[in-house]
Amino acid sequence: MGSLWMLAAGFLFACMGVFVKIGAAYFSHIELVFYRSFIGLLIIYAIMRLQGVSISTKHWRNHLWRGLSGTIAMLLFFYCITKLTLATAITLNYTAPMFLTVLTIAVFKEKIHLPLTLAICLGFVGVVLLLQPTLQHDQLFTGVLGLISGLLAGVAFMNIKLLGKYGEPDTRTVLYFSLTASVMSGAWMLFDSIHAITLHGFTILLGLATTATLAQIAMTRAYRTGRTLVAGSLAYSTIVFASIFGLLLWNEALSPVSWVGIAFIMASGVLSLHLSPKHPSSK
Repeated sequence: MGSLWMLAAGFLFACMGVFVKIGAAYFSHIELVFYRSFIGLLIIYAIMRLQGVSISTKHWRNHLWRGLSGTIAMLLFFYCITKLTLATAITLNYTAPMFLTVLTIAVFKEKIHLPLTLAICLGFVGVVLLLQPTLQHDQLFTGVLGLISGLLAGVAFMNIKLLGKYGEPDTRTVLYFSLTASVMSGAWMLFDSIHAITLHGFTILLGLATTATLAQIAMTRAYRTGRTLVAGSLAYSTIVFASIFGLLLWNEALSPVSWVGIAFIMASGVLSLHLSPKHPSSK
């Protein structure tokens, strides 16, 4: 099923989060967004040339909206990672599937029934149990920015779905997103400090860009070929993978409540696969 591409995207986005967390010690969040986008742009362009995919498109407005919303969401997300704990930042950003569900029902007129509603809510409860986010009083503004990043990510995902309905290739959608993000963050860098890139720093940036680009391709294919609500629910897998990386790389011990949260998230994904309504664009 096409929606299962989101599991691959979830794993790769978790890898990206690892590189962002490491890279934050060497670069600003603006620089990380720029290098992630620009290097990714080169990678995706090379892939398109090898596949013989044209960069020409008739749907530039949707690409623009996807690029703008996605870029601002990413800027806010990376900023939150530098100001909040990684768990809290990811939790706030991953409210996107909830926003996407509301947008999907409104735009595509998809039917949603009680079991699916409960399955999606189960996933959200799992996220809360797993991450148990808390915000200090002086972090409230940053927390609001994190929620806005989730909303804008939901808007970006909706445009990905629309582009898929128009028959746009996954790589072309990622190309124009990377281009938009490169231009926006590059322009911002002109008014900000720029840090020197060492060999170690370049390795981090290359890993960040590569995992992020491949994750974008997998995510785009999930929304283009799969069921919107299922793909949105499976996006929570990023948090499961990120928790595993935290345990392996930083010895972050998980509490019993956190493991219950992981079980809830996995159950939510499995239930959603069976309960999500079909629509014409699903394959």
